[in-house]
Amino acid sequence: MKPMLFESRDLGKTEEFLNRAYTKMQIGGGPSEVRTRISRATAASISVDRLEIGFEMSYDANPLGKICLCEVYSGTIADHATDGWRDEFGPGDLVSFAPPDQPFAGTVQRSTYSITMLDPALLTQVAGVSRKRNAPVRLRAHRPHSRDAARQLSRTIAYLGDHALQDPVVRSSPLMLSSLAQLLASSVLAAFPNTTMDEPEGAAARPVTIRRAVAYMESHLDQAIGVADIAEAADVTVRALQSAFQRHLGSTPLAYLRQLRLAEVRAELLAADPADTTVVAVAARWGFHHHGRMTAAYRELYGELPSATLARD
Repeated sequence: MKPMLFESRDLGKTEEFLNRAYTKMQIGGGPSEVRTRISRATAASISVDRLEIGFEMSYDANPLGKICLCEVYSGTIADHATDGWRDEFGPGDLVSFAPPDQPFAGTVQRSTYSITMLDPALLTQVAGVSRKRNAPVRLRAHRPHSRDAARQLSRTIAYLGDHALQDPVVRSSPLMLSSLAQLLASSVLAAFPNTTMDEPEGAAARPVTIRRAVAYMESHLDQAIGVADIAEAADVTVRALQSAFQRHLGSTPLAYLRQLRLAEVRAELLAADPADTTVVAVAARWGFHHHGRMTAAYRELYGELPSATLARD
């Protein structure tokens, strides 16, 4: 879906748009001062919106059905209430706006802020809670556990909204979009207290775990898989999988998966005719949506730039 822009000075049209874009809600404000501007970058199961509300707007909304993150740039969001708590957000705050299944209400006081939404199922997939256990992951607090964690999540959101989701090549690649969705979900879990922190370490990982995981990776290199899928294929939790890889390979599962895909990129570049292909096209086929990072990882692994590999006689 292409980036979208909505602008209005009409309260009714603004409410109508918010109902379409988010969930059924009622808003209020002085009709003579209404000024709304909303831009949206979206693809698959994630979206990043930038909102400018140039008036005091009250809102009373139904559940969103999604994880909803709000980062305030200017102004204040006051008397925000949901799920038994009430809070006020100002510049620099990045919060989980409401649980997916809970209504919320409050007042936007001439603010600019972002709204980032993702499917709650992504948290469970990335966290690696086995689908057999039927235990969805939930956030336990609406504020991040540290300022550093909040800053890292903010950088991820900025990268998605300002760059990745604006790129038509990225939006047309299911593998890239899956990677971005996993990046966002991982950043959310790293930033907020959540139910995965209750999961015990479990039994010590064994080498058979590595063999199963690597076999699964190698047979799914061209598919959108994440650490949760790998853990389930190896019949362990994500935590046990990560422990096994760190202990036996000195790596993480996703770092190892990246090396396997880089090997495929190298093999394809060595076999390709420079007149008929490009590094960017080959990298995209193997899920690398950020050319600069791919190039740096490739050079660290192989000691040369991918363009040099392609240009070999």
